[in-house]
Amino acid sequence: MPGEAELRLRERLTKLRQMRLLGGANLQGELERLQRQLDRIAAEPTDEEIWRSVELARHQDRPYTLDYVHRLLDDWFELRGDRARADDAALVTGLGRIDGRTVALVGQQKGRDIKERTKRNFGMAYPEGYRKAMRVMELADRHGFPLVSLVDTPGAYPGVAAEQHGQGGAIAHSQATMARLGVPTVACVIGEGGSGGAIALAVADRVLMQENAIYSVISPEGCAAILWRDASQARRAAAAFKPDAPHCLELGVIDAIVPEPPAGAHVDHDEAARLLGESLREALDELEGIPGDELRRRRRAKFRALGVFV
Repeated sequence: MPGEAELRLRERLTKLRQMRLLGGANLQGELERLQRQLDRIAAEPTDEEIWRSVELARHQDRPYTLDYVHRLLDDWFELRGDRARADDAALVTGLGRIDGRTVALVGQQKGRDIKERTKRNFGMAYPEGYRKAMRVMELADRHGFPLVSLVDTPGAYPGVAAEQHGQGGAIAHSQATMARLGVPTVACVIGEGGSGGAIALAVADRVLMQENAIYSVISPEGCAAILWRDASQARRAAAAFKPDAPHCLELGVIDAIVPEPPAGAHVDHDEAARLLGESLREALDELEGIPGDELRRRRRAKFRALGVFV
């Protein structure tokens, strides 16, 4: 029996096919995109394919936020610090242009080597990082810039110092800030979308997910440690809760899957950036011109409906 996500896509596909072309408009691209989404839902991933997504999402050569920034944004200007305590290098924020459209961007950044990983805390932000992100979100809202967020973190940093600085409150405040924004917001999970550290940047009008990314409330290792008291059962846990993109799309927690190069984003950063750029531009185009009050209403309704099955 088809799931709700499949039914929604099929309904939209049918409507588009029945529409007459107006003023030279070309609907073929949208039709093909929706058909690809249906194909991904119909092709049920195996347990091995789910674990392969986990491995690729964590691949050391996978492109990170700054790899995409340098390929997609012109006139990039990074903004640092939370104006209160420190600059958290685990979160990158700034302004740039995509095809002449000024956008604000926030995203987690992992490191390539031990030195950079230590500096960026493996992409796990302290409260200072989320406060820095909120500063840029509010800047975007004030000046009418769309917000793009790139999610790639195992989770928010769980250390004692982070808790003392108000980690839980910072994550909640970041979510509330995104919910109140009157500008278009697009989030994309580009690697690991782990727990509160991910959702803090993903309360967006359009939530995308790369083909080999993962998005979940807990890591497979953490889930295995809780259920079987054995972190080595991570593969079994991943097969059970299915953090891969096709299942996230089927559940409705994301809106679309961004394709990657055939062997994965890590083999061709330029092609991965091109495909991501196409999806970001498409999402921003869909949201352009919608009044702020309407964006807020739709966004809140969307997230309040998540997890409601009856």
